[in-house]
Amino acid sequence: MDRRFLTVLGVSLVFALVVSSVFYQMTARSGAPAKNDSNQKDIVVATHPLTVGVMIKPADVKIAKITAEAFPKGAFAKVEEVLDRPVISNILIDEPISEGRLAAKGSGLGLAPTIPVGMRAVSVRVNDVAGVAGFVLPGMRVDVLVTGRPPSGEGDMTTTVLQNIQVLSAGQTIQADARGQAINAPTVTLLVSPEQAETLTLAGNDGRVQLVLRNSSDQTIEKTQGRYVTELYSGHRPDTPKPTAPAKPRPVVAKAPPPPPPPAPVAAAPAPIPTTQIVEIRGATRSVVTLQAEKPGEKN
Repeated sequence: MDRRFLTVLGVSLVFALVVSSVFYQMTARSGAPAKNDSNQKDIVVATHPLTVGVMIKPADVKIAKITAEAFPKGAFAKVEEVLDRPVISNILIDEPISEGRLAAKGSGLGLAPTIPVGMRAVSVRVNDVAGVAGFVLPGMRVDVLVTGRPPSGEGDMTTTVLQNIQVLSAGQTIQADARGQAINAPTVTLLVSPEQAETLTLAGNDGRVQLVLRNSSDQTIEKTQGRYVTELYSGHRPDTPKPTAPAKPRPVVAKAPPPPPPPAPVAAAPAPIPTTQIVEIRGATRSVVTLQAEKPGEKN
């Protein structure tokens, strides 16, 4: 038999074996039995993006499969557990619904569920200028300035009353525009503590409020002295009278009663003046004459 023929035949057989082996492995892999689902768990995910303030309905969520090891902490396995709960943080499509993204059931709609416990939401009326030309958006940080006439000052004064305050909503909008467009809002709602709510309310009633944008990563609280209107023209800061501390009352010392006056001396009774009786006989007349001795210090 021709050697050349044998060589070609051998190479063909080897090539056929290699092709058959690869084809067999591919067929066996595609025909392998499905993986055991005993390690899979149900998880609730969003069917579309959910924004802050949305109340979750059945059409907003669905059930997906995930391994038990990959099941995130705080996630839900049943749709009933998330229905009728408001969203307090944006949720993306196909993102698992977690406890931290939802408020408690019955906590209300809109802005109320986003207010942390112990905090307050206060609305401030602003205009285009006070609202930084409309660029105050939910989630931003602002400082609050008030302009008015202090009781003991000379002319109007502007001072910073609150710093690093979070904006909850601009007008009726509690979610920033996806395009970052400005929002014309006559009112801006700020997240403050109860003490800051009192300060903000007083500032809005007693003066004119203006908001100042700041970088959200800037957490510095600056100490400012405020500015008087006279400083704009003369550069001189008026001398504000320093409050004087009220005079401390002097302690009252109880005085001892005066001693009683000494008793008046009793005058001694004068000693009796000694007398001498003399019998005087004149003729037939006889009389007795009494003579007194001289008092001390008297002279004849």
